Amino acid sequence: MITNTSPDNWKDLQNEVGEILSQCGFTVEVEKKVTTARGKAELDVYAEEIVKGRKYTIICECKFWKSKIPQSIIHGFRTILSDTGANKGYIICLKGFQSGSVKAANFTNLDLVTWEEFQSAFCNSWIENYFIPTITEELDPLLGYTEPLVQKWMCEVPDHEIETIKGLREKYLVFSIIVMSCTTYTQLFKRRELPSLPLSKNDKYTQEALEALPAEIKDAVGYREFLNECIKYGKNGINEFREVRARNNV
Repeated sequence: MITNTSPDNWKDLQNEVGEILSQCGFTVEVEKKVTTARGKAELDVYAEEIVKGRKYTIICECKFWKSKIPQSIIHGFRTILSDTGANKGYIICLKGFQSGSVKAANFTNLDLVTWEEFQSAFCNSWIENYFIPTITEELDPLLGYTEPLVQKWMCEVPDHEIETIKGLREKYLVFSIIVMSCTTYTQLFKRRELPSLPLSKNDKYTQEALEALPAEIKDAVGYREFLNECIKYGKNGINEFREVRARNNV
């Protein structure tokens, strides 16, 4: 999933939906007021993108209810969806939908989804448009510091700093290999799947290999949390390398 956290309230649900769509490349407005053929309406989330010169719009109704959503809500939102001319509509809830609600949405451009199902619908787009470009941009310097070909400045530091450089390269090597598998470079040419999460239960990595990584990275279940923790840890590594370079003026 994009994130394993659940919204705290209805406003949080709206904002979370809007943030995911925004990171997927949509222009997003939360609580957007629109004028339809039948009058004015307020949309929880309005999202718009331009695909090959054509506008594509999504509208979302977010229901932070502790019970299943009844059929009457579906009929009401279907009317708004039709009157706005949106290409796609989503009703997003926490507890699911009554059987009549599901029937009312059949054969329409309206999808009834839970918070988890909404994430699944946009996960690939989120990874392609946000996760991969972000981790590439933020951590590219670290990949350069740990690649097999040693950078020229590393050979110019005083002898007493050589071990420091070696230690840093060893410390961040496994982390850099994991990050590289998530970057634009690897995904563009090899089309590999991202590492399955959590890393601590991924058979591809031994516990010994992951030992140096913070628990927040090893145990992250959602890719958003994984991304945030990787950036935090990776930037710390970048700063460590830069401090060595700066104090030796190379």
